[in-house]
Amino acid sequence: MSRIGNKPVPVPSGVTVKVAGASVSVKGPKGELATAVPQGVSVAFDEAKRVLVVTRASDAKKHKALHGLVRALLANNVHGVTVGYTKGLEIVGVGYNARVQGNKLLLTVGFANVVERVIPVGVKVELPQPTKIVISGPDKQAVGHFATDVRKVRPPEPYKGKGIRFDGEVVRRKPGKAFAGGAPA
Repeated sequence: MSRIGNKPVPVPSGVTVKVAGASVSVKGPKGELATAVPQGVSVAFDEAKRVLVVTRASDAKKHKALHGLVRALLANNVHGVTVGYTKGLEIVGVGYNARVQGNKLLLTVGFANVVERVIPVGVKVELPQPTKIVISGPDKQAVGHFATDVRKVRPPEPYKGKGIRFDGEVVRRKPGKAFAGGAPA
């Protein structure tokens, strides 16, 4: 019994939902998102109660897994078009910074060249400070994927903590050689 899959997805007013065969599109103030529904799972929109109901064809293991997945994806879409998703990144290091130029994020993070990352369509990048990056958008997957892609340019290193990290991420620091202990040989 899928506890998540059986829970209906509430749809707030101001959001329109279209269920057309194997796809569900959700449109709201922040944008429009579409999700493909796999075989074995069906989605119905109840206009009176303003909820999306996900049902599965059988109790096969595959259908049970897809039941909860589709419900979670639809809930993420509804939340994304109404509230949106944000990820914050912090750049730590002397001389490390970021800037936006057109549809590119330019990162100066200790390499000989400036690293460019193309900002995907539907994702918005803001820089409240040169060392703070705020990535936002309606699509949870696109926001998270771009934030991870930016972090991969220079992940935080364990000795000085320099690099790009998520807001609130704790970097475990290691002692250097001088503090490793033991008498010199």
